[in-house]
Amino acid sequence: MVTLNVNGRSVDLDIDPKMPLLWALRDFIGLTGTKYGCGRALCGACTVHIDGEAARSCSIMAGDAKGQITTIEAVSGKVADAVKAAWQRLNVVQCGYCQSGQIMAAITLLSSNNKPSDQDIDLSMEGNICRCGTYVRIRAAIHEAASKL
Repeated sequence: MVTLNVNGRSVDLDIDPKMPLLWALRDFIGLTGTKYGCGRALCGACTVHIDGEAARSCSIMAGDAKGQITTIEAVSGKVADAVKAAWQRLNVVQCGYCQSGQIMAAITLLSSNNKPSDQDIDLSMEGNICRCGTYVRIRAAIHEAASKL
């Protein structure tokens, strides 16, 4: 039995504690906004927040996932609202597959740095791969969200 604190509620799961958190979230809790990309914590599609910090859920075992886990379905607050609004206004999404991870990473960045430079954005978002190449729009949306904070 594994107990996870996900999106403000405690969830008991009868799963192998060595199962990646990603699969516990998607297959057992039904939160499919977090995506599988590479399975090796290299692409960022599986990014969630654990206690407010970005974490790659494909590389964290469910039994080791301690703290408050927040997925894209429940991310909220002033920073999250600014990021999501900028993403929509600037039409960042192309195919959309990576975007939940991109948004989660952007929220983590802006939670600690509300006036990031291009270099700050590039460093913070490094490792979040967008197969469609929307990096210019992602950076612009982060700058726009920062201007609203």
